[in-house]
Amino acid sequence: MNYRHAYHAGNFADVLKHVVLCLVVEHLKKKAKPFRAIDSHAGRGLYDLGGIEAGKTGEWREGIGRLLDRADAPAELAPYLDAVRVLGAPRTYPGSPALLRHLLRPIDRMVFAELHPEDGAALRDFCADDPRITLRIEDGYRALGKSLPPPERRGVILIDPPFEFRDEFDRLIMALKDAHRRFAGGIYLLWYPIKPGWSTEAFHGELSQAGIRDMVAVEQTVRAQDPAAPNRLLGSGLILVNPPFGLTRALDEIVLPYLGAALDAGARSHRVVVLAPE
Repeated sequence: MNYRHAYHAGNFADVLKHVVLCLVVEHLKKKAKPFRAIDSHAGRGLYDLGGIEAGKTGEWREGIGRLLDRADAPAELAPYLDAVRVLGAPRTYPGSPALLRHLLRPIDRMVFAELHPEDGAALRDFCADDPRITLRIEDGYRALGKSLPPPERRGVILIDPPFEFRDEFDRLIMALKDAHRRFAGGIYLLWYPIKPGWSTEAFHGELSQAGIRDMVAVEQTVRAQDPAAPNRLLGSGLILVNPPFGLTRALDEIVLPYLGAALDAGARSHRVVVLAPE
């Protein structure tokens, strides 16, 4: 309960996560049928980049702050950057609930879960006038069980825990297995951090043995290790299950190289790993 995303909103990890989320939403909108977006660890919705928390870290300056004034962004970034600008950047950064609320159509629905009481209260205020939204002030993993399968039988599920607990990778794997059992056709996005001394190979190995098809890992690193900051975030990754056709290739060939160059803080690299074929 100590984690507050306000300190990290708009950083390079948010950029990667939200670019991919926006691309998935745009894919789902290509069909006239409604869909549902489920965000298991939603946060507060909007973040004040001039506030005390964001001011203490300044992380957004190495993330969205490096993209707003660039004129060379590829078309794949347009859904994200357009939404971020409309929703107030660089004064305000939209979390995933704000992006989803902005991008989804009147026929689509959203479920947001948030456990932290203060952030949950802020999220409740943010969602109060939108009948498309169901809000759950509770543990995100528990909320997933109550939200799947969605009535629309189409949707995107973002699982983005704060990684406060040592067993968070195990919890993430268990949550995906249970969610996929309930709703195998959903598009899943699982975010995870890359830090010094953390190997993601075991995590990938367990996922590859989970019996879930069509799964890839997308990772991007932008920082070098710093002995003076052993817990500093170096990069982040996303597990994608049932990624839309062409998305993995676009990430590998266009999005990740561009973001690597734009967000490079001394050690840029990326990789896309197929964990389970279609």
